Amino acid sequence: MLFEEFGIDKRLLTQLAHQGIKHPTDVQQQAIPIAISGQDLFVQSKTGSGKTLAFLVPLLQRLIKQRALSKRDPRALIITPTRELANQVFSQLRLLIAGSNISATKVLGGDNFNDQIKSLKKDPHIIVGTPGRLADHLKQKSFFLSGLELLIIDEADRIMDLGFKDEIDLINQQADHRLRQTLLFSATLEHSQIDAISRNLLKSPKKVTLSESNEQHDDITQNMFFADHLSHKEALLSHFLTKQNVGQCIVFTATRQDTYRLSQLLEESGLKAQPLAGDMTQAKRLSIMDAFSRGQFQVLVTTDIASRGLDLLNVTHVINFDLPKQAEEYVHRIGRTGRAGFKGFAYSLVGPKDWDSYLAIKSFLQHELTFLTVDGLAAKFKGIKPIDKKPVVKNKASTANSKKTKPVAKKKPVKKIIVQPIDIDGSAPLRRKPKPE
Repeated sequence: MLFEEFGIDKRLLTQLAHQGIKHPTDVQQQAIPIAISGQDLFVQSKTGSGKTLAFLVPLLQRLIKQRALSKRDPRALIITPTRELANQVFSQLRLLIAGSNISATKVLGGDNFNDQIKSLKKDPHIIVGTPGRLADHLKQKSFFLSGLELLIIDEADRIMDLGFKDEIDLINQQADHRLRQTLLFSATLEHSQIDAISRNLLKSPKKVTLSESNEQHDDITQNMFFADHLSHKEALLSHFLTKQNVGQCIVFTATRQDTYRLSQLLEESGLKAQPLAGDMTQAKRLSIMDAFSRGQFQVLVTTDIASRGLDLLNVTHVINFDLPKQAEEYVHRIGRTGRAGFKGFAYSLVGPKDWDSYLAIKSFLQHELTFLTVDGLAAKFKGIKPIDKKPVVKNKASTANSKKTKPVAKKKPVKKIIVQPIDIDGSAPLRRKPKPE
């Protein structure tokens, strides 16, 4: 199938062709026609399936073909959970609107608030933003949503995980009118709050479900490696990066401190590595991601802030230095490789502290994960055996008491024979009458 078959505007087709995009993915084939028709839509599809174009194409088609409801209010609002994903969406949007009269801006946490107000006063057609900062501007009346035509929420499950339900409710209330169309995208349907938020946001939606979030990635080879301790993990990481044919690699850790420590360790060993952590400024994070996407360094060491939304085709390997606490996050992490039909590899290091996370991931995926051993780096740790609960054995006394016993016959009392002492002078004392029994 070709994008031309959707009947979209020629200018939009030209921009897609400039990017070498001619054939829609499965999610795009199903979602785009429904979205173009104006219906609300709920899409569940795994990471790396092409969801971004699944909402950008119908969004731009609407802005090109239909009149605006308001001259000043934004026509479309795209909400993402993280700044990294927002930047990724905004970059692809800019390529598609190049040469057109459609304007767009970003409203992200970490950027200068006053500069954002100036951008919003220019009345952009499209706003791409994160929930917290968008809510802040709405409260400050920096912009209004009375004329909003299209509300798009990407990675809705992640937005709920980050605790932005109140912000989404506020945005929904500000743009609550019958002419608004809403597109909601999520990697999973199992999230406890997704059902509730979809009922509040969507009106008689069509649903597109392409794959379960625990479905196995066919393009990603997943392997597990036991590790005894921190130094053992570091030795395994060094082996993978120096002894194997690795292109670009993302290493996921549990803490910000480890992103700095490991990147420095890899730099000292001769590898080009950079950390990416949540405490960095927005400008610094953008600079690092831009350098990584351009191939200026090989290894990106980060936390889960980079587990979603980054579309980097040159990433051949993902290494979980620490397993994530949430099983679903494992799927998003490894989804940073094996994208757009390319093959990828995901290695996970499992130590004693990772064992519970491993069991949760295994249960979530519902398939076996292969453990391999590196020559010379075999681990003594082989997992933690579950504690067997032994059946409680009752003691003999309690067992005997539980059984029905025959009544014991009462023993007849034995009469005591009292021997009377003999008097000194040889005469026997008089006998006393025995007491009646």
